[in-house]
Amino acid sequence: MKHFTNLSVVAVATTFAALAAPTSWAGDEDEIPFDVGKLFFQLNDTDGDLGFHMKLDGEPWKRTKVEDPRGRTILYLLPRGRLRKQGLTELAFESAEPGFDELSPAEFFARFPAGEYEIEGRTLTNEERENEIMITHVLPAPPQGFKVNSMPVEATSDCEELPVVPEVTDGPVVLRWEEVMTSHLTIGKRGPIEVTRYEVAVEAEDTEYKLEVNLPPETTSFTVPAGFIGLGDLFKFQVLVTDAGGNETSSESCFEKAGD
Repeated sequence: MKHFTNLSVVAVATTFAALAAPTSWAGDEDEIPFDVGKLFFQLNDTDGDLGFHMKLDGEPWKRTKVEDPRGRTILYLLPRGRLRKQGLTELAFESAEPGFDELSPAEFFARFPAGEYEIEGRTLTNEERENEIMITHVLPAPPQGFKVNSMPVEATSDCEELPVVPEVTDGPVVLRWEEVMTSHLTIGKRGPIEVTRYEVAVEAEDTEYKLEVNLPPETTSFTVPAGFIGLGDLFKFQVLVTDAGGNETSSESCFEKAGD
């Protein structure tokens, strides 16, 4: 596993047609937003990569598009056939996330400028939907100061690179991290942030078992139940922080169960 993600990608590739989108859609003054319309950047600070993400949900729609701050269409989706008649209500995706050696942060942000993006759509009843999202290049600093049952551990995406992998017993395991209070020091722009949540994901390596939980911004620890620890021997965990502006940053590390 390269890294965790907090989004579920809806498998619609076989039913969408990528078409040349019009430069604008005729709307009216009664346009209302989708129930959920989010665009944001996600940084995996441990792996060193950035992605562009979207979450969309609302009344069944038959087409939608995304425009960047310059009014250029960067995404146009049109269900076809039976799916078009049925309509869609929920969609989540993330872009490819090449490493910084292939696409530097400066190149990524030049590709996706800060500013106001628009998600526009049309429902099955021909009503317009429009969400305006202000995206910035201010990213929260990565979660750090990891401890596993009070044992410090460095951030890593490769457990074999750790000089010492914390060992745990079959009992509950407490994961801790330091509160994120600033923007990232070297990637993106500096600026104030307001943490709205943390997400913790724990995965038992070489199994299908994964545990995810959302936590309030004042919480900086999570107890992994003993029952989950019994499902594997080596575990990877990720802590992701979300800013009020929507952007997210994550860090990863590992621990293992002590041998008999």
